[in-house]
Amino acid sequence: MVLLQAHRYFIICMVISFVSASRNIITSSHRFGSRNFAFVDTIKHQSPHRTVIATSSQRFIPLHNNKRMSPQPKNSVNTISSLSMSAVEETKPISSKIPPQTTKAKLVSAKPSSLQQCGERIRLGNLVSFPTETVYGLGCHALDPIAVQKVFDAKERPLSDPLIVHITKSEDALELWEASSSLSDTSDNSSSTNNQHIEKQALTTLTTSFFPGPLTIVAKAHPTIPQILMANTGYVACRSPSHPIARQLINAAKVPIAAPSANKFGHVSPTLAQHVYDDLKYEDVWIVDPTLGIVGTDDDVSPPPQDKDNASGTAVCQVGVESTVAKIEMNHNGDNNNDDGSSSQILGSITVLRHGAISSQAIRDALQKDDLLQYFDVSDSVKFTSEKTYNVAPGQTVKHYSPNVPCFMLGVSRQAGGELQINEEEFNMLSQSVIIDYGKRLEQYKKHALAYRDLSSDGNPTIAASNIFETLRWSETIEGAKRVYVPEIVLEDDNTIEDGRALVLAVKDKLTRAASAVVVNEFK
Repeated sequence: MVLLQAHRYFIICMVISFVSASRNIITSSHRFGSRNFAFVDTIKHQSPHRTVIATSSQRFIPLHNNKRMSPQPKNSVNTISSLSMSAVEETKPISSKIPPQTTKAKLVSAKPSSLQQCGERIRLGNLVSFPTETVYGLGCHALDPIAVQKVFDAKERPLSDPLIVHITKSEDALELWEASSSLSDTSDNSSSTNNQHIEKQALTTLTTSFFPGPLTIVAKAHPTIPQILMANTGYVACRSPSHPIARQLINAAKVPIAAPSANKFGHVSPTLAQHVYDDLKYEDVWIVDPTLGIVGTDDDVSPPPQDKDNASGTAVCQVGVESTVAKIEMNHNGDNNNDDGSSSQILGSITVLRHGAISSQAIRDALQKDDLLQYFDVSDSVKFTSEKTYNVAPGQTVKHYSPNVPCFMLGVSRQAGGELQINEEEFNMLSQSVIIDYGKRLEQYKKHALAYRDLSSDGNPTIAASNIFETLRWSETIEGAKRVYVPEIVLEDDNTIEDGRALVLAVKDKLTRAASAVVVNEFK
């Protein structure tokens, strides 16, 4: 009898143990998700934190080497059309997570005491969202891989999309890049050393000319930079924001801050604290809101304002679209000859990967001023890739900045100047559609649409750029909307001022990605 009871007790213990283990497995899978679980498992066996010293001048010096991980295989994108159509076949909710019962995000003021607390929070590996002159960023300690992972998790962002590091001083940016870092070894052969010297001069010129401001520079990273930050590409992106709150926060943190836009991945970028709260309310993030004027340490934390219409009139991101992204890459094959066999001075390339307020011509002018343009081929190469492609810069995916209502570009054949012909089926769709216009291209459909807004009725690109993200978010709030239509923008050679043309390209890029690059010629 005693043996029988012992046997039963043993079986019960085994069943309890098995159930407990199963629950642990399920919990882990739910927490990390299939996308990031492999990486979390990898970094558990590496040093969990990167030690950084902030000197009296607040330069950021990583202390130990980080072995480079082998690059992930890259998926090529043959055509935009197949990617684009699949991207808009089904509009997913902003977040695919099951939201918890209570919110975690907090709005905090921009008072000095509050920003000091936010800086400490960044140093400890937590998240803070803050305004820049372009859009709101979701910031973390850039050299702490665990903190960087939190950003990817909060945004539900694929690890193939790298982050931008934010600093205040040009010399801090130079320390992140291999060619210009004081820790770099320049005892290589003379050809390699010369290339590195020219690259360092170019990086110095670009940071001096455009920092602080809306230019992000991508260059080969120093080996100590965490690979998760760079999508395993070995190239790190860096910029210096001009917004005073962003700069105060970086100085308070005393570490470089990695910060993509503070929204769920693929959604419209935020330009207001309320936009950030709408997307990230269930995440453990503090959101700096300059409109809060409450004095005191504890009272600096507040729930979001209830009057969204009033909040929409307090934009703090003046440019309104993300920074221009330019990648610098040197030739390493030693072949500097032209097709005709003559010698060439071209040693590398500088490529604009994302359009913003800084044009490629402005970059050429800066290089020419320091007699460096002779060494570089400067060009534009904006791409539309899938989420599976590992990119050296953010904002390259074909579906990006998208409202949670299906969005399409209306082709030039149906824009202003053409004969207004609308059949009954199109009338029905227009009555359930929101039109976001630019320069009155779609004004003829205004009276038939459910709602209509023009980014700038006179085609001013500066005004349009500052309005685009707020307007895309407005389109989501229109009750009964089934479609959003934006104009296809086709640029012709004209006498547009270069800076203005750069912003037109930026507006065109954002509208194209919001519509997943799908052009239609009918309302259906």
